[in-house]
Amino acid sequence: MGEVPVDKAPLFFSQRLVLAFLAFLGNLLVYTTRVNISVAIICMVRTPTVNITDLNNLTDIIGRNTSAADGVCGGDSNAGVDKDTNDRAEFDWDKATRSELLSMYFYGYIFTQIPSGWLASRYGGKRVWGFFMLICSLCTLLTPVSARIHVHMAYAVRFILGFAAGVTFPCVHAMLGKWSPPFERSKMASYTFAGPLLGNIATFSISGLLCQYGFDNGWGSIFYLSGLFNLLWVVAWFLFTADSPGQHTYISERERVYIESSIGKGGIKKVRKVPWLKMFTSGPLWAVITGHMCNNYVNYTLLTSLPTFMKESLNFDIKQNGLLSALPYVCQFIASIAVGWVADTFRERGIMSTKMVRKSFQVFSFLGTAVCMASVGQMNCEQRHFAVALLCLCTSFMSFNRAGYVVNHLDLAPSYAGILFGITNTVATIPGMVAPVIAGALTPNRTAEEWKVVFYVCSAIAALGAVIYFILADGELQEWAVPTEANLKLEIQVHRSQDRELEKYSEDHGEKLADGLDGRKEKVLPLVYKPHGRMS
Repeated sequence: MGEVPVDKAPLFFSQRLVLAFLAFLGNLLVYTTRVNISVAIICMVRTPTVNITDLNNLTDIIGRNTSAADGVCGGDSNAGVDKDTNDRAEFDWDKATRSELLSMYFYGYIFTQIPSGWLASRYGGKRVWGFFMLICSLCTLLTPVSARIHVHMAYAVRFILGFAAGVTFPCVHAMLGKWSPPFERSKMASYTFAGPLLGNIATFSISGLLCQYGFDNGWGSIFYLSGLFNLLWVVAWFLFTADSPGQHTYISERERVYIESSIGKGGIKKVRKVPWLKMFTSGPLWAVITGHMCNNYVNYTLLTSLPTFMKESLNFDIKQNGLLSALPYVCQFIASIAVGWVADTFRERGIMSTKMVRKSFQVFSFLGTAVCMASVGQMNCEQRHFAVALLCLCTSFMSFNRAGYVVNHLDLAPSYAGILFGITNTVATIPGMVAPVIAGALTPNRTAEEWKVVFYVCSAIAALGAVIYFILADGELQEWAVPTEANLKLEIQVHRSQDRELEKYSEDHGEKLADGLDGRKEKVLPLVYKPHGRMS
């Protein structure tokens, strides 16, 4: 019979775009609940008083106050913490306590990565993510109460919050493995993972204002509003999504057939057996692990320490701090959307292979990040606006990972994408646990020279990631990633509901469908998606 064309279902106004949008909002809210304490803690904790016996601290405080008075840093008389905000602060936590509180999220986060990837691949990401997001909502709402009871109670709530939020990315990847056609993977991943960026933007820009003007001493309102919006999202998630195209109530037949046929033998509805040994001995998977880990060290350093850096080294006040801490993520958000489109266009038009796209975009991301981070380390409060510009450029470079390691799991093994992301994110969570502690340990006196070392470390780690990813990365479906049951079920998976389309094709082209097929439509050879809308 030859080739049977299956129309490419448009992405716009499709159910897969609805899924990507809701996943985008979910990721936004996950990052809101993750990052809000990085800004809130500035106005939760009182400014340390001068200890006359601590000569180092005394010299540091006098030096910074003198600089501000002399106009060395632009004559900003409001540098540091706003007096009204400091008057509303309630806690006397030292720097070690604050660093530990920032890290506690990741101590919980690391435990649910691989288990949630397996659960989502086996039972579906919809229920797993929705249930744990409900827990995230409750923990966020309880944060102000727990902090006022005791700091150890705050530790516990942040740990549970991280534990619940840890299911997010494995669940999202498990669902993208079933919903994203090969030549839309970069785009859908870019849309979905733009959510954390907008979460950073909203949290950094709004939280600084809420600290000063919000209810419940300002900082409390940050957590109450985050938790409320999280609850509203949970309702929408359960109403409008499904684990796979075949389970969706409102999806069109055309879109369902297009998605299932284009994914082909790399897709399966339910994972029953996982090739663990072959996974962990796969060089391309180790490339993704390394890329994920190195990127996260830089990212988590910025997420947890950027507001503190803006305050201590660049002398921005709390109102400027929030808005300027958000600005780098505005740049990253815009760039990440464009990166997904460009990468998929290169692949679909044959300009670059998938492997080359993944390698070149990720290496470019790492090297650009390394140069920018090293340059930021050279900036002091006199050059603080240049430092902000460099941070914006740095995060723009980081956005190129949307076409690199972030989506690479889907290329290597779409059926196991949730499990793979669970594996890589488990390792990549370690930097989240240690980055705030290292940044705190490297900046005991809060000087510009100490912050310089923090950025040099980030630069070196990004450069290392570029080298390892370039050597080991791949972009093709791995042999171990094809489930055994996929080959048995592929013949009927796509064609079970295609009879009407095949009959229409036969009528339009004057061909007899039964010729060469023994009169059985369900035995038509499997369709495999090709670029430009053709199947073979």
